[in-house]
Amino acid sequence: MAYAMEEDDDIFHSPEKIMEDRDEKHDVDEEKTKLELMRATLEKRNPSFKDVDEQTLRRFLRARDLNAEKASTMLANCLTWRRTFIPKGFVSESEVPNEIAQNKMFLQGTDKKGHPISVVFGARHFFRKGGLDEFRRFLVFALDKLCQRIPDGVEKFTIIGDLQGYGYCNSDVRANLAAITILQEYYPERLGKMFIVHAPFIFMTMWKLVYPFIDKKTRNKVVFVEDKRLQETLLEDIEENQLPEIYGGKLQLVAIQNA
Repeated sequence: MAYAMEEDDDIFHSPEKIMEDRDEKHDVDEEKTKLELMRATLEKRNPSFKDVDEQTLRRFLRARDLNAEKASTMLANCLTWRRTFIPKGFVSESEVPNEIAQNKMFLQGTDKKGHPISVVFGARHFFRKGGLDEFRRFLVFALDKLCQRIPDGVEKFTIIGDLQGYGYCNSDVRANLAAITILQEYYPERLGKMFIVHAPFIFMTMWKLVYPFIDKKTRNKVVFVEDKRLQETLLEDIEENQLPEIYGGKLQLVAIQNA
């Protein structure tokens, strides 16, 4: 059993409020019309944007509730950001050595919907040499790796945020806000679900600080899992042979840089 965070609810509330897949169903014809409008708007802004694939257009369009103008602005901002922040088109391991050394993010297995699974250990994050800029590059490095593992016909990934041992030294507000911004603004409609496991009381302070910056769609994908129901909850979405060993499954974790 698991439960999602709602805006006016406590962090831990009735397990009867089960997390459901809340992806919105849009009229196909309406979406097609909006996609054509969005592409025309993008090309008018910058002819170099004309080659953006339809799947990307669709994700940004859905992220802005089929508002073609807002979606075009969002995507244009994303493309401009990537060209500026990632001029080579990708982030190499040599650009994020301090973040990789923390050994905090892993990639292994898929859930029942085919979403690749990443496990992130919050207690292994520390603000170190390289600072926020390297952390942002590491996020792009990791999220691009995740997206590369998404199979055809699937658009999303699943994250297990493991907070076992999380303390004050791991409570990095700026890094959390950077992660929220990058995920929401530059990788929209990529997160399928995020399981928060082993959340200590100290994390609640951090959660309250960053919660207002998380949009409603993303909030609905965050599931806090009770320790006593950990394996049971994860097995609802992930087959045992795809679940990491540390949660009672069969797979060994593979560091994101080695995946």
